[in-house]
Amino acid sequence: MRARILVAAAAFAAASAAHAQSVMMSADWARAMCEAWNADPTLTVKLAESGWVKNNKGRGYKVMQIYRADCPDSPRIELRVAEKDGKAICNYGGRAETRVDTSVDYMMWADTRRWVEMGKGEYGPMRAMMFNRLTFDGPIGEAMGNMGPFESFLLLVGKVPGDTKACPAK
Repeated sequence: MRARILVAAAAFAAASAAHAQSVMMSADWARAMCEAWNADPTLTVKLAESGWVKNNKGRGYKVMQIYRADCPDSPRIELRVAEKDGKAICNYGGRAETRVDTSVDYMMWADTRRWVEMGKGEYGPMRAMMFNRLTFDGPIGEAMGNMGPFESFLLLVGKVPGDTKACPAK
């Protein structure tokens, strides 16, 4: 009986660790962000309809690299989005691997507390950029033409659970 209790306790501890929150903007968190992207019709449908996903210099995908500015030694993460079946589908979420071309790709960074505020919908991308709460590098005209999806992207940060007390490890 005692052995069964110990085995059950060990199994519970292992399961709990497996379901623990990923650190916000870690590779694991980026994978969850990619899944959340694919479940959001504003991102998958509207970014295909607007032609956003096709502006990729023939590479076949767009890159969005993001990071927490107050975690300067942490690796960046990226989402890769490609057209599939008429939708803008995230097909990779993880550590940054792609050389960003800011004529078609995006780089965004902010302090953790600002990411949390944007994820809660306290303000959108226009206010975030206007007040330097979000720093952005990429095709600004394209972003301006896709403000609805851009806001949906920022809200995903609040929908994907992430530990904000620690910085992503190298």
